[in-house]
Amino acid sequence: MGKILVVYQSKYGSAKKYAQWIAKALECGLSERKKINLKQLEEYDLVIFGGGLYAGGVSGIDLLTKGFKRFPHTKWVLFTCGLADPNDPENISHIRNGLKRVLTPEMQKQITMFHFRGGIDYPRLSAVHKAMMTMLFSSLRKRDPAGLREEDRQMIATYGKAVDFTDRKMILPLVEWVREEQKKKGDSTCR
Repeated sequence: MGKILVVYQSKYGSAKKYAQWIAKALECGLSERKKINLKQLEEYDLVIFGGGLYAGGVSGIDLLTKGFKRFPHTKWVLFTCGLADPNDPENISHIRNGLKRVLTPEMQKQITMFHFRGGIDYPRLSAVHKAMMTMLFSSLRKRDPAGLREEDRQMIATYGKAVDFTDRKMILPLVEWVREEQKKKGDSTCR
């Protein structure tokens, strides 16, 4: 597994934080999505792309979908970063169903995916994101408290505040996966 690059698109910083941790752990290149073009990806054997989850989509995922089609020799990894707890199978199901809108069945089969939990800082949200979170909060408050999931209760309790669920340990399965791929290829370095 020769050259590896981690590329991220992050609006509020969580995806960037995970991308930095991954690049450091793998001792490989790191680039923000807006600073790289598709042609530059040609030289990499593995591209790890990460983006924030917004309304069921992954920010910047077009780089991955276009790159997948253009560079069939490249291995692709996708990590998503959102407020939903990835330890909850229901959340993973929602994320994967959202990805089906942009990833072909072939992409879903060949792209290795990981899901991380980010955070939220209400004072920093854009007007659109604030409106979306206000609607979600209002909807949750109207439900029967007995029917709320733990995650819903957390959302209500932390509404309007800054909350950071990022955890460096979440990258370990991704890093281990890359190292296993390197062993298969007889590679000992990420550079």
